[in-house]
Amino acid sequence: MKGRKRLDFILLFAVLALVGIGIVMVYSTSAILAGDRFGDPYYFLKRQALYAAVGFVLMLVMMFLPHETLKRVAYPILIFSVLLLVVVLVPGIGHRSGGAMRWLKIQSFSFQPSEFAKLGLVIFLAYLLAKKEEKIRSFSFGFLPPVLLSGLVIALVMKEPDFGAAFFLTVMVFLLLFVSGARVIYIVGAFLIAIPVAYALLMNVGYRYKRLMSFIRPWEDPGGTSFQIIQSFLSFGSGGLFGLGLGEGRQKLFFLPAPHTDFIFSVIGEELGLLGAMVVVLLFFIVALRGIQIALSLEDRFGVYLALGITLMISLQAAINMGVVLGLLPTKGLTLPFVSYGGTSLIANLAGVGILLHLSTHAERR
Repeated sequence: MKGRKRLDFILLFAVLALVGIGIVMVYSTSAILAGDRFGDPYYFLKRQALYAAVGFVLMLVMMFLPHETLKRVAYPILIFSVLLLVVVLVPGIGHRSGGAMRWLKIQSFSFQPSEFAKLGLVIFLAYLLAKKEEKIRSFSFGFLPPVLLSGLVIALVMKEPDFGAAFFLTVMVFLLLFVSGARVIYIVGAFLIAIPVAYALLMNVGYRYKRLMSFIRPWEDPGGTSFQIIQSFLSFGSGGLFGLGLGEGRQKLFFLPAPHTDFIFSVIGEELGLLGAMVVVLLFFIVALRGIQIALSLEDRFGVYLALGITLMISLQAAINMGVVLGLLPTKGLTLPFVSYGGTSLIANLAGVGILLHLSTHAERR
C-alpha cells in the first residue's frame, strides 16, 4: 500500500538535540582557548551558532526540494564537488593549516570542500546505483563505474592529505555497494587490492606510522605521539558516572588538543559523565534507526539509496569519531557530526537531514 506520512519528528528532535548539545559544548570547550587566542571567549560559540542557523535554513530548503531534482542534477553535483576538491589543492587558493590543504578561505570564513563532497558523492551514488540496479551484479557495467568515480573523489581527498576522510568515504562507498546488491566477491577483491595501498600510505608516511604505533602501544610515548589519546583517556575517564559538571572539565585547559573539534566527545565524558556520553550515543542511534526506517519504507530506489547513504554519512562518521576518542581506532581527523565545531560539516549534515525529512514526508512509501 502506498501513502505519505507526516514529518519524522523523532529524527528532527534527535538532530536538534545534538546540535543544541554541540553549541553548549563548543562554548564549554573553547571559551578559554578563544579568549587566549582571539581575546573573545565567545568567538567559537558565535560562529558555531551562525553555522547552525545557516544549516537550519538549508535543511528547510532541502525539506521542500523534490528529491527528483537531486536525481536530475546528480552529475553536475559530482562535477562541482570534484572541481572544489581540485581548486583546494591549487597553491595560493587552497588554505594550508596543520600541514594539509583542506580549506578554501573567504575573508575570515573558511570551508572544507571535502565535507560537501561527502554529501555530493552520496547523491551521485544513489542516482548511479538506482540507474544500474539491474546491472549491479555485473563487474563492468554495475560495480566498476561507481568504484572508479568514487575513487576519483577519494583520491583527491587523499591528496590534501586527509587519510581519515578518505578511509571514511571508502568504507561508505563499499557499504552502499553491498546493500545495493553488488557481488560480495567484487567487494572483497577490491578491499584486498586496497590493503597494500593503505599499508604503503600508513608505513611510508612518518606521522601516520606514528599514529598507528600510538594506537597499538599508547603508553610507550606519553609525551609525544600518544599525548593526544592519553589526554583523551584522562578526560573521559575522570568524568565518572555523572561528570565533573558543565564547564568544570580540566583536560580542555591546554592539555587535550582540539577539545572543541575532534575530541569534543572526551570533554562530554568528563563534564557530563558516562550518562551524558550515553545520551549522545543514544541520539546518534535514533538518527541511524530513523534513517534506516525511512529508507526501508520507500518505493523509489533512488530514495532508498539516498536515505541509506545520508544515514551512513552521519552515523558512520559518528562511530569512527567516538571509536578514536575511546582508543578503539587510530587517531583520525574526523569530527563528531552536529556536535564538534566546524561550519562546513554542520551545514552539510543538516542539509542531509533535510533530504531525509523530505523523503519521510513527500516520497512514495510502501
